[in-house]
Amino acid sequence: MISTALRWLVLVSFIVVTIGGNVLVCLAVGLSRRLWRIANCFVVSLAVTDFLLGLLVLPLSATVELRSGKWPLGGTLCNIYISLDVMLCTSSILTLLAISVDRYLAISAPLSYPRRVTPLRVTLAMIAIWALSLAVSFVPIHLGWNTVDYRVQHLDWGIGDEDKEGRYCQFEWNNNYILIYAFGTFYLPLLLMCGMYLCIFRVAREQVRRIRAATPSFARLATTTAVAREHKATATLAAVLGAFVICWFPYFTFFTCMGIKEKTNPPNTLHSVVLWLGYFNSALNPILYPAFNRDFRKAYGELLRCARPSCRKLLFTRASVHKRLTFTNGQRVSLQSGKQVKQQTEGKRLAPPERNGIPDEPR
Repeated sequence: MISTALRWLVLVSFIVVTIGGNVLVCLAVGLSRRLWRIANCFVVSLAVTDFLLGLLVLPLSATVELRSGKWPLGGTLCNIYISLDVMLCTSSILTLLAISVDRYLAISAPLSYPRRVTPLRVTLAMIAIWALSLAVSFVPIHLGWNTVDYRVQHLDWGIGDEDKEGRYCQFEWNNNYILIYAFGTFYLPLLLMCGMYLCIFRVAREQVRRIRAATPSFARLATTTAVAREHKATATLAAVLGAFVICWFPYFTFFTCMGIKEKTNPPNTLHSVVLWLGYFNSALNPILYPAFNRDFRKAYGELLRCARPSCRKLLFTRASVHKRLTFTNGQRVSLQSGKQVKQQTEGKRLAPPERNGIPDEPR
């Protein structure tokens, strides 16, 4: 009983940390103006993926773990659970690949980066990532592509049939599909990401050398600061990539070997270790952001200090202050004060006072 209680406590704590940590990432990016960068859209997408994993998959995985691999909910729900697990894992991999491409463009061509990476293109990229992840996960499992006889797995299960021998809710990788899936959705993107970050670090070193050699000392500070900010963001995301490799590489290697053997083994200790090591990555990402990025640390501090309703209201007010001023047809409107100060530049009306040839701000 003590062992079971400890396992429950550890698994429930792990799920709570995963969900809470990734909610904190989304709030930090949404409410801190320092983090309002288009590249952080991919960070939010990765956090949403980990949040959904903690909300939809981890409770069921913990239930199966505590029931010694037995699945009590029938074959249909088992296939849906496996499909969600595969979809969220694939989405994480593809999102990390998109992050590496974004970092490469930001470091290698910073002047053309705003023109290349636009909000529309980022939105389309995230839609493509989720659509591809959905197709890779649900379609093969529900068409039977991953089984030896190409029949849909677990389709003959009923609710309460978990006591029958050999009925374990796990992804059957028992033919050549495992090689195609593992290479196409993990090993190939992993090689591309590693090559991308290698190019990024080479370009970063070259940029620092050129800046120090070509920029005068009095103008070096601003340029160096901008480059340093990009390099810190790259280092943060490289740490996220490294954690992903450490957590998920054993999982894919283990299940690839099991799939090549063409034998479905019941869940064992090694199976549980590699599976939950992969899940651990979802709880680790929210810790890596503040560890390597000062802006995330400040945003986390603001959120964690704002436990009182009045402080939370102030934080939301500060986050939306840029939306309170709108400019339309030479008219500045303050939504906060409800007052409007009109500036007319046509006809016989006087122009606003100027200071050194620049129109002064209306008071």
